Amino acid sequence: MSSFKSRVLVAVIGVPVLVWVVLWAPSIVMMAALALLAGIAAHELMQCVGLDKTSFLLSWTMISAIFSVEWYYDRPSYIVVWWTIYVVTAFIYAIVKAGEVKFVQVLAGIFAVMFIPYSFSAFLRLESSGLHRAYLLLPFILSFACDTFAYFAGMAFGKHKLAPKVSPKKSIEGSIGGLLGNLLCGLLFAFVMDRWFGGSIGYGSMAVLALACGVVAQVGDLSFSLIKREFGIKDYGHLFLAHGGVLDRFDSVLFVTPVIEIILSFVK
Repeated sequence: MSSFKSRVLVAVIGVPVLVWVVLWAPSIVMMAALALLAGIAAHELMQCVGLDKTSFLLSWTMISAIFSVEWYYDRPSYIVVWWTIYVVTAFIYAIVKAGEVKFVQVLAGIFAVMFIPYSFSAFLRLESSGLHRAYLLLPFILSFACDTFAYFAGMAFGKHKLAPKVSPKKSIEGSIGGLLGNLLCGLLFAFVMDRWFGGSIGYGSMAVLALACGVVAQVGDLSFSLIKREFGIKDYGHLFLAHGGVLDRFDSVLFVTPVIEIILSFVK
């Protein structure tokens, strides 16, 4: 299957599923979907840093990432307990396997069990805050819009490299296009919410949110590209065919979602 066809296939199947889960699925279904994504992302990251598929640490990290999202759902006050159990167990395993497990792999596991589930579970916290569930689409809109507008702006006007040692094709002009695209999509979203759904976020606040998320989305994209370049891989996985794995598709979302949660907690 060609790259174009696989991208179309993923979009045709993935977008309706994503919209249904975000807007209409029961909370427990959303939690299960987020936990699954966190587990797959943890698996991708641990393989990226060189852990063997049969390694206990890889399986333990994947399971712990899944349960981190679940604990955020029904026992958030005890999440630190789960993280402590993970860290102690990971270091015990590293000590037993001295020389086989690298410190960077343990750190990658901690990142996979803490940051990734924290970011994905922000959707659950946003839902429980009382906001209209349509606002749960914002992390995707303000991540994918930035990426799309940056791509086309870079193709049309790109001359000056943004981060040549990390992602040679990205340009400063593309970055600016991504920010402007985010601003446009954010204001359009605010208009739709205000006109038909009693939106609670003003245009000024949305403009600030959209621009902030545009910056953060690009940092997220470049951060995960930096990891890939350091460990010499092209994609984290192939779950989404030509789109790559969870970390390829949701790299910006992982950075944007907590930022939206924080900003909306002040302006809603």
